Amino acid sequence: MAKSVASKLNTGISPQQFIDSMEKNKEAFLDWGSRFQWAGDEDREFFESLNNRDDLRCLILMADWCGDVVRNVPVVFKALENSGIPVEVLVMEQNLDTMDEFLTMGGRSIPVVIFADTGGHVLGQWGPRPAHVQEAMIAFKQANTDRDAADYQANLSLARQEMGRRYGEGTGYQQTIVQELRQLLASF
Repeated sequence: MAKSVASKLNTGISPQQFIDSMEKNKEAFLDWGSRFQWAGDEDREFFESLNNRDDLRCLILMADWCGDVVRNVPVVFKALENSGIPVEVLVMEQNLDTMDEFLTMGGRSIPVVIFADTGGHVLGQWGPRPAHVQEAMIAFKQANTDRDAADYQANLSLARQEMGRRYGEGTGYQQTIVQELRQLLASF
C-alpha cells in the first residue's frame, strides 16, 4: 500500500518556527546554513524551476538534538527556499506515528525529508544522511545484528567516526545532498 501523509499536511511548523524554537545546536545549525553555496547556476536554476509546479509538498521529520539534522537540514532548507515547495517541519517526538512509518533499517533515524503531492501521497523521501555517509551505518548494521553483543557499542562508535570522516571537515557534503535531492525531485 502506498504511503500517505495526508493527515500531516498543514500540521507542522515552518522552518523559521523550528529554528526559533531550537534549544540545542542552534548555533551549529545556523552556521552550516550560512556556509551553504550553490555549486553552480544549473543546480540553483533547477530548484527555482520547481516554482512552476504547485503539486509538491515537503514534510521533514527532525529534532534539534540530532547531529545529522544539524548538518543536513540547513542544506535542505537552503535548496528548497526558492523552490516554491511548501516546507513543514514535524518534530519527531510529537509525530512518532509518522516517524514509525518512515524507519531506516528498522530504526528511527532523522532527518527524513518526505515529498508528497497535494493529496498527501508520498512521492519519495531522502535521509537521514547522504548515501556515501549512510553506507558506513549500513555496513555497521549488517555486521552487528546483536545489540547486546559485548563489542556493539565500540563498533557503533567506530561507525560514527567513519561517518564523520565521510562528511568531511568542510561543506563538500552539501553539494552531495543538493544532487541527491535534485535527482529525487526530477523523478516525479
